[in-house]
Amino acid sequence: MAYKITEECIKCGACEAECPVSCITEGDEIYVIDADACIDCGACADVCPVDACVEE
Repeated sequence: MAYKITEECIKCGACEAECPVSCITEGDEIYVIDADACIDCGACADVCPVDACVEE
């Protein structure tokens, strides 16, 4: 299962910098995870200050 970023995202960029496979990009409103590239490591969830990165 891949991770996704919920609407709780505050666009701080912490998750993008932490992703080992660079599958997180800045979207219009929130950051977005490419589910096909996500390796389900949880690094994004570990650094998210608002718990916006969740397992799908």
